[in-house]
Amino acid sequence: MQHRSIGRIAALSLVATFAFAACSSGSGSSPSAAAPSVAVPSVAPSAAGSAAPSGSGAAANPNLNVVFIPKAISNPYFDAAATGAQKAATELGGQFKQIGSTDSTTAAQIPFIQDAVTQGYKAIAVSATGADEVAPALKDAIAAGIKVVGYDSSPAEGAYDVFVNQTDFSLIGGAMAQWACDLAPSCTGDIAILSATATATNQNAWIKDMETALKDPKFAGLKLVETVYGDDNPQTSTTQAQGLLQKYKDLKVIVAPTTVGILAAAKVVKDTAGSKVKVTGLGLPNDMKPYVSADGITPKFGLWSVPDLGYLTYYIAAKLISGEIKGTEGETFTVPNLNGGKPYTIGPKKVVILGPPFVFDPSNIADFNF
Repeated sequence: MQHRSIGRIAALSLVATFAFAACSSGSGSSPSAAAPSVAVPSVAPSAAGSAAPSGSGAAANPNLNVVFIPKAISNPYFDAAATGAQKAATELGGQFKQIGSTDSTTAAQIPFIQDAVTQGYKAIAVSATGADEVAPALKDAIAAGIKVVGYDSSPAEGAYDVFVNQTDFSLIGGAMAQWACDLAPSCTGDIAILSATATATNQNAWIKDMETALKDPKFAGLKLVETVYGDDNPQTSTTQAQGLLQKYKDLKVIVAPTTVGILAAAKVVKDTAGSKVKVTGLGLPNDMKPYVSADGITPKFGLWSVPDLGYLTYYIAAKLISGEIKGTEGETFTVPNLNGGKPYTIGPKKVVILGPPFVFDPSNIADFNF
């Protein structure tokens, strides 16, 4: 991810904050401080079973041994988070490793959690494929003295010490409803949702909030015809997007709250002759640049700084390992290069919010590189 000044980030984040607040259904609030991006290290994220070197930052700390278990490896979103985690490991002199399956399923993820419990890691960072399903394995890790940090998609309460939330979830559903309205002609017509897995905590929360937002009279012209699941798999997502275009001849917008799904849907629309369907949701700027223009397939979409998510998650794991924090509601701490130097606070349900999300459109998409 390219270096950008704190002032530049603050300005873009402020714009994004106002945009999301205007689109929300009125619940929740977004943090006021922007989250500057971290630099991407030259080390590539590790694949399943391969260690990423700790780099040449602080003196080596053998006690700082953290494993990340995303929903799936070889996924650009989690690769971006891994670059931030590796950056943090380098700064702290710790060890970073990422393991996992290429399948975003609970059955595939649980064995990696169970294996990590026996491998001597001091902390496990996990993006849960299923909140309740992975909870027993994570509780076993906690019982064994291992710190557990959820990120991206929350495990069930009681199965983590801290959960690092990308942003205030209550803003995302309303934002996606507004984007669909903005992209559908006169805010009317059929829209559909292409999600990740049916058990993904974050996806389901955003979809529920979007469904609630769509009940607002201003969205009366929009009809949500179906929600389908691409399992965060490019081919499955492609097949689902193709199915939506074939099934709903008057479809105006596909909303994909998943980086894999939004890219797959945009490609399908581009490759479908005569299609005027628009695509929006949550995506990586590098993936979506070919589709972003005022009259393009995806004139606007959103996300947060994914490398920063991994960076913050690793730092929290380190603070839990050292005992600097316990994961108790009300605790505060600071992290270098994030939140404008202001403290983070552990909130209800042991949640820490990274910061406000970004809205990407033709006016700013070139400023981002992740």
